[in-house]
Amino acid sequence: MKKFIESGKAVMGIEFGSTRIKAVLIDEKYQVVAQGAHDWENQLVDGVWSYSLEAIEAGVRDAYAKCAADVEAKYGVKLTKLAALGISGMMHGYLPFDAAGKLLTPFRTWRNVMTAQAAAELSELFKFNVPQRWSVAHYTQAILNKEPHVPAVRWLTTLAGYVHYRLTGENVMGVGEASGMFPIDPATGTYNARMMKAFEAKYGPLESKLPAVLKAGEKAGVLTDRGAAWLDPTGTLQAGAVMAPPEGDAGTGMVATNAVAPKTGNVSAGTSIFAMLVLENAMKGYYPEIDVVTTPTGHEVAMVHCNNCTNEINAWMPLFGNDYRRFFQASLQGAPDCGGVVVVPFLSGEPVAGVADAMLRVVRKPGADFTFENFARAQIYSAFVSLKLGMDILSREGVTVDSLMGHGGIFKDKGIAQQYLADALKTSVTCMTTATEGGPWGMAVLAAFAARNEACKMKNVNCVELEAFLAKEVFAGAASETLAPTVEGMAGFDRYAANFKEAIHA
Repeated sequence: MKKFIESGKAVMGIEFGSTRIKAVLIDEKYQVVAQGAHDWENQLVDGVWSYSLEAIEAGVRDAYAKCAADVEAKYGVKLTKLAALGISGMMHGYLPFDAAGKLLTPFRTWRNVMTAQAAAELSELFKFNVPQRWSVAHYTQAILNKEPHVPAVRWLTTLAGYVHYRLTGENVMGVGEASGMFPIDPATGTYNARMMKAFEAKYGPLESKLPAVLKAGEKAGVLTDRGAAWLDPTGTLQAGAVMAPPEGDAGTGMVATNAVAPKTGNVSAGTSIFAMLVLENAMKGYYPEIDVVTTPTGHEVAMVHCNNCTNEINAWMPLFGNDYRRFFQASLQGAPDCGGVVVVPFLSGEPVAGVADAMLRVVRKPGADFTFENFARAQIYSAFVSLKLGMDILSREGVTVDSLMGHGGIFKDKGIAQQYLADALKTSVTCMTTATEGGPWGMAVLAAFAARNEACKMKNVNCVELEAFLAKEVFAGAASETLAPTVEGMAGFDRYAANFKEAIHA
C-alpha cells in the first residue's frame, strides 16, 4: 500500500454532510484505506440555516488533513499525489456570486423552507414539481422579494459546486447535482429547454448563470496548484489529480448502493433521509411531495426527500450515555406500534408531512405503554415515518423497484433499523457491507470512474458505462443481507403512522 500511495494512484472522495465533512481514500480495489472527518453544524442566522464560507474552508481542510495524517500513521508515507478527487455535498440551496466571485448572501441550505411562493409558481409554470430546496426556487424567491443582491448575480452554484470551483476554477456540475438546481431533460442530459424558455420569459436570464452539466465519467477539470494549496495549506499535496464532476449526496448514495440502473432504488439515512427510485418510465403526474431528479448518468429518479431523520435520536443520546447500541437493541423489545408513544423529530419544517415549521414532540395516547423500549422504538420509527408518507404516493402511482438498498449510519446495528424500514415501506431492504460508508465512498468511486475513463480516452479505448463499472468491478461479490417486511411489523408501523399523523396535526 505504501508504494501504491507514493505512486499517486490512490483516489479520494470528500463529502459535505449536514453534521460531518468526511474524506476517504480508496485503493485499486475500491476499498477504504484511510479517512478523516470534521464535525460541524449549521447555524440559524436571522432565521436562515447557513454555513459560512470560512467554516466550509476550515472544515474541508481539517477533514483532508486528518485523512492525510491517517495515511502517514498507517503506512509511513506522506500523501503527496492523488490520481483523482471528487467533491460531494448536501444538494440544493443557494450560493449566488457576483462577477468578482463575491458571495452575495449567506449560503441558504436545503433545510430552509422559505420559498413556498416561488416553488408554487415554478411548479405551475413548468407543470413539474419544483421543491422549496432547489436553487431555482431560492433564486426566484429572491427575485419575487426584490432582494437588492439579485441584479448583481452572475453565477449560481451549490456547496459541492463551490468547493469544486475552488479546487479547479471550473464552474461545472454533475447532472445529478444539477437536477437539484433546475429540471433536467433526460433526452439531452442538460437543463430542460422548454422550462428554461418559460422561466426566462417570466423572470429574466438564468441559463448563463448556471454551471455546465457533465455526466459521471467525464473529466471536470484537474486539481490546480491554487486548488491544492487551498485544500492543503502545508504545500504537501501536488496538483494534477483528475477531478470528477461534483455530485450531490443523493447521487453518491445511489453509487454507494449500486442503485443507478432503472427499477433499482435506495434509501439514504442521515440528518435528512431520502429515497431514490430510478424510473423505468416517466411519472404520469407531478406531486409536491415527489422530486424528479437524475442519477449521475442522467436517468430520471423519483425522489422522496425528508428534511429530518436522525437529528432527534442524536439529540437524546447524551441522556443515555451516547450508547447507541444499547438504545437500538432496547427498541427490539418495544411493541410493533411503539405502544402508543410517538416522537415528532422535525428540527426544521417537513413539507412531505405538511409541516411548515420546526416541531419537536414526544407524545403518548391515554393508556399508552410508556416504557424505555417503546420510546426507543418510536425514536427510530420517527426517522422513517415521513419517508413512508411520500413513498405511499409512489406506490399509488404504480412505481415499483426490483430492489431497495439502505445506507447510512442508522443501519450500523445489524438488522434493526433495516427491519423497521422494510416494515415501514412494505418492501425488502438490502444492506451491503458498504452501507455505513455512504456518500464519501460513493464519491471516491465516482472519482475513480472518471480517472478510468480519462485513461481509456488517452489509450483510445471504449469506456464502460457506470452501471457496468459498478456491477462488474466495484460490487462484484459484495456481501449483503436482505430483510423482508413482517406482517406484524407492517401492521404495527401503520398504527404508528396513524398516531403520528394525529400528533402533528393536533
